Amino acid sequence: MDSATMVTSQFDILDLMNLAVGLGFLAAGVLSILYMFIGGISFILSGGQEDKIRQAFNTIRYAIIGLMVTLLSVGLVSFVGLIFDYELTTFISFDRIKELMLGLIDRAVSGGSSSNSLPGSGTLR
Repeated sequence: MDSATMVTSQFDILDLMNLAVGLGFLAAGVLSILYMFIGGISFILSGGQEDKIRQAFNTIRYAIIGLMVTLLSVGLVSFVGLIFDYELTTFISFDRIKELMLGLIDRAVSGGSSSNSLPGSGTLR
């Protein structure tokens, strides 16, 4: 059996897509907050130089815009989920992402023979 067939037979593609969406939102939020922090530190360390102050303000501004886009996209994803009758926002919590990742790793390690299913898996259809 080739590896592509093995992967598709062990994992539910909807779970993998929701995991990717959840991880993307989590990464975007964390990076936005990190860049706001970096911009704040840059502003503090600018020493009154206008170029450095402008660069720090731009970093903070773009980080806030990125965070707003991330939050709006979470709303858009949940709206699309409501249209297609999927609960997509259940995967946008850190605990749910961690739980899903551990379950997918467990299924990969056990070769798909595990009879334990993930809590909440299969409820999206």
